[in-house]
Amino acid sequence: MTTDPAALRRALADHIAESGSLTDPAWRAAVENIPREMFLGPAIFRPNGTAWEPMRRDQADEDEWLRLAYRDQTWVTQVEGIDAAAADAPLSGSPTSSSTLPSLVVRMLEVANISDTDNVLEIGTGTGYSTAIMCHRLGAERVTSIEYDQGVADHAAATLQQIGYAPTLVVGDGLHGHKPGAPYDALVATCAVRTIPFSWMVQVREGGTITTTVSGWMLASGLVRLTLTEDGGASGRFTGDQVSYMLARPHERPPHPAYFQHDGTVRECRIDPNELESWTGRFLAQLAAPSAELMTTGDGVILWDVATGSQAWTEPAGDTWTVHQHGPLQLWDQVEDAIATWQKAGAPDQSAFGMTVTPDHTQHVWINDPAGPSWPLPV
Repeated sequence: MTTDPAALRRALADHIAESGSLTDPAWRAAVENIPREMFLGPAIFRPNGTAWEPMRRDQADEDEWLRLAYRDQTWVTQVEGIDAAAADAPLSGSPTSSSTLPSLVVRMLEVANISDTDNVLEIGTGTGYSTAIMCHRLGAERVTSIEYDQGVADHAAATLQQIGYAPTLVVGDGLHGHKPGAPYDALVATCAVRTIPFSWMVQVREGGTITTTVSGWMLASGLVRLTLTEDGGASGRFTGDQVSYMLARPHERPPHPAYFQHDGTVRECRIDPNELESWTGRFLAQLAAPSAELMTTGDGVILWDVATGSQAWTEPAGDTWTVHQHGPLQLWDQVEDAIATWQKAGAPDQSAFGMTVTPDHTQHVWINDPAGPSWPLPV
């Protein structure tokens, strides 16, 4: 006997509610009604060591596929621009599209505090599942969604139409927003950004909100909800949730040559490099060195600045650590200063952080209050 999808949807809603991510009955009703299995398409990728292995629905047991669809798990649907349905062997590389775990979809919507009459702009349609969740509650006429990838957008549109929803769907760069539908009451991004695009600021009404993850080239993230102010700026606090999304494609790290390690100047570290293994520690390092990538080794960490080629790498030295720094930027100095500032403020978790976008569009992340220690986001 085939597993009942409706029962699986109810069980998924129960699971998300128990985790604390689902408190609004209207979002619960959406989870219980939207058939996620349809949005996964004909195939997904499953992790297999360091590779991604395609799994086709027509080659799987139907019960297995349904149970997979209703796990609270992200399923990768595209790797390096190749759809799972087009792959006939495992692939290496980075995911470029996925069906986000339902609890995160709902958590984002609850953080956004969307009301029944809001007009919403979604950045990143993806499979269309989150778009359908919003359509169920708000009505399709109140939902606009933008997808960067034409093939991904086509699949989402076909599935949405199949279950009876016709929101405004746009193919293009979500960082530009969609001016014809503005002003919006709320903008929700299912991709991460390094900085808030100006177009989002001018397309959301005064008092409206932007809910997004702020990330960067160290892949550290923070979920924030900003409220647009009368003067054209915005401010808000990070939630403290340990969530992450893929970076918007235009905000991805640029290609660069192979890494070669240089000795540079050497000194003793003032902080333990293991501080960068924590969620907040890595986020601080990214704020302090926003154009740097971070790599970990068995003996420490490596910071490599994409813009200047500067580097810093640590190694153990008995009971302490030493750092080697090379290039025009003293990357480890910048990171140490940020960690020390955070520790002086009491080493709070990310829920004590906030963000301000000024009317002239400078952007800062701060600790405790806007007048506290802060770091600018990249322009």
